[in-house]
Amino acid sequence: MAKFYNKSAFNMKLPVLFLIVWLGYVLPVKAQDTLLISFQDAVKIGLQQNQNFQIRKNEQHVLKMERQAAIMGHLPRVNINNNLFRQMGQQYQQLEGQLVVTNVTNDLLTTGLNANLPIFNSGRRLFTTRATRQFEEAGSLNLHRASQDVVFEIAQQYLQILLDQELYRIAVQNLENQKEQLRQIEGFVEAGLRTLSDQYNQQSEVARLTTVVLDAEIQLETDMWQFAETLQLESNTIPELLPLDLETVPSEFLDLGLDELYELATNNRQDFRAQKLLVGGQKDMISAARSFYYPQINGFFNYNTFFTSLDERSFRDQYMRIYPQRTFGINITIPIFNNFENRVAVARSKMEHNNQSLELNAIERRLTQETKLAFENYRVAIKREEATKVQLEAAEVAQQVIEERFRLGVSNFVDLAQANQQLVTAQSDHAQARYTHYFQEVILRYTLGVLEVK
Repeated sequence: MAKFYNKSAFNMKLPVLFLIVWLGYVLPVKAQDTLLISFQDAVKIGLQQNQNFQIRKNEQHVLKMERQAAIMGHLPRVNINNNLFRQMGQQYQQLEGQLVVTNVTNDLLTTGLNANLPIFNSGRRLFTTRATRQFEEAGSLNLHRASQDVVFEIAQQYLQILLDQELYRIAVQNLENQKEQLRQIEGFVEAGLRTLSDQYNQQSEVARLTTVVLDAEIQLETDMWQFAETLQLESNTIPELLPLDLETVPSEFLDLGLDELYELATNNRQDFRAQKLLVGGQKDMISAARSFYYPQINGFFNYNTFFTSLDERSFRDQYMRIYPQRTFGINITIPIFNNFENRVAVARSKMEHNNQSLELNAIERRLTQETKLAFENYRVAIKREEATKVQLEAAEVAQQVIEERFRLGVSNFVDLAQANQQLVTAQSDHAQARYTHYFQEVILRYTLGVLEVK
């Protein structure tokens, strides 16, 4: 009786033990968090988290401060300096026409107010101010282009994940259809309507499609984790994307010629406009560097006073009434020989200007090529979607006909397998064509510089 009781208790514990082991495997998989986001949410997160975009924002802040500093350079420089120190040793004093040397300790406090105002510097302040203003504006344009880069990258990955999901769905659906077809063939074999080789061939096809589903699932998860890294999501968090409306309307760019598209791109591409400003700014910096070749005239004003412990008069009398001195005038500096430092500054400015000009030419050349290529790819994407739609409709009808003929025993297994494969290929091609059409329009807008940043 006791043995029977222990065996029953053991049998009751088996399901509990199995449940614990199962939870140990399942819970780590379910521990990952999912974040439901739309495309607009992804763009917002990307602009907040993208490293390159944040670096651009930090650089733009410095450019703004440099422009403000250049404007303030037209005003006088004013500084106050104070020194508090002790002198120990021989001190020289002028008393009643005699120079008396004593060994004492002297505590001193000195104060000076200095002001300098540039009067003439061959236009250096004006050129520097104009250059920094162009640099700041160029930085602002590049910042906007950087935001378009973020949107473009997010759109590319977002659409790729949606395409992966669609291809995974097609693969799973095809696998289920082939499993159902395998059950039908097994029934036909039992009824003597089909040979055993047809059953084995179908089993092989089901096994192959199982690996296709696994590959599609792995590709989907890989792209989702890459997208999570792009958005800098928290560890073990994957995004769950909301679908996009892929219904497209004929773009307004289709009615434009290439010359009109080039003009649109040159007027809207922020990086191209920014580069033109950088070239202009570097040209002004050459003029600013050349100003050191010529004389500089500056006005100055100095106010100095001090207090000494050797004088028995009060701090207020010494500091405010007895020792204050005022000096003002004009300083003229004529450069004669400065170890070629001025020449180096001019040469460096010329180098920067030439490099920026080369970059401008390169951007203009790439802009022309990219515009033509993006437009042609967009037109091809439209035609490809139309062609794959016809391909899909024909493949669906053909598969239905072959499947019915196979059921009736008129067609063989090879014809059926080929029809099924053509249908799956048509479904995949049409899905890819739809997403490619949508993304090619994104590429065209990005190339023309009119991609919206929401």
